[in-house]
Amino acid sequence: MFFTSRRHPSRRSSAGRVAPVIALALGARGALGAGGARLAVTTLAILAAAAGALATAPGAAAATTTPGADSRAMWVWDTSTPAATVDLAVSTGIDQLFVAVPPNVTTSSRLPEIKDLVGRARAAGIRVDALGGDPGWVDNPSWVVTYWLKPAKNTGLFTGIHVDVEPYSTSAWTTDQPTVVAKYLTLLDKLKANAGTYPVEADIPFWFGEIPATASSGAASSLDREIMKRTAGVTVMSYRNTATGPDGTLDVAAAALAAGASLGKPVRLGQETNYLGSTAVDAKQTFFGWTRTDMEVQLAQVVAGASGSATFAGLAIHDASGYAAMAP
Repeated sequence: MFFTSRRHPSRRSSAGRVAPVIALALGARGALGAGGARLAVTTLAILAAAAGALATAPGAAAATTTPGADSRAMWVWDTSTPAATVDLAVSTGIDQLFVAVPPNVTTSSRLPEIKDLVGRARAAGIRVDALGGDPGWVDNPSWVVTYWLKPAKNTGLFTGIHVDVEPYSTSAWTTDQPTVVAKYLTLLDKLKANAGTYPVEADIPFWFGEIPATASSGAASSLDREIMKRTAGVTVMSYRNTATGPDGTLDVAAAALAAGASLGKPVRLGQETNYLGSTAVDAKQTFFGWTRTDMEVQLAQVVAGASGSATFAGLAIHDASGYAAMAP
């Protein structure tokens, strides 16, 4: 019940976001440059390591603050290269890692490499959250709490909980969406209830604002808003390699940014770097094949455009493997 790599759900165009879900499977800071600003961010991160110890301590919910527009997070699904992963994060100004954690991590063979990665990250002043998720989690939230959440907490390694569940990948999504939505929200309720002082965050596709949901009061709502109400913040999988214009990152993420601002919840914008496929729909969702320098031009425009949102919380790069493979 655990994946170490993720599908890519942000394939709807801004003009066709209400298309059938089956289509998703088929294909639904002025410019920064790679030097100056990134070097400044990296330098500040290193100098702030000691001061950041409280904010990166395990379960330090009271010590954490809403990330700023210049914050950058990164998903880490492959934990087998701790030194290289943290070196990448430090050199590119990443200040938060979502690190994949298997079920029963306290007895997992992966625990030593995860400990190594977290120790190196914490020494560099980088916050680390436990990352996990699987569409099947919606059907057994008690299993998730017992075999994933509690063991992850018991390691004492993490500052927060970060889930990437993607319930639209279940077969029931196309036949009984309201039930899947309700189950997903129940899962988030149970995670929050059992997380203690650990803040819980979730990944969401940009089009969740179009999915109906029911508020706890019984009023009509949308899935993005109900997720935000139950979490400390969200990361939107707003995967586009153009910042502006129709169907660009800012366009597809606009509704989620507005919802986050209205609810006072931090919203990060995710950006993809892995190879997704050879079609035009695949290509527009990723910076695969770009240089980091060219990508930074687009990311700077995203930050500039999203900074007007009161709760914009920076960017998140998917993922460490794809990012590391990019040419400078």
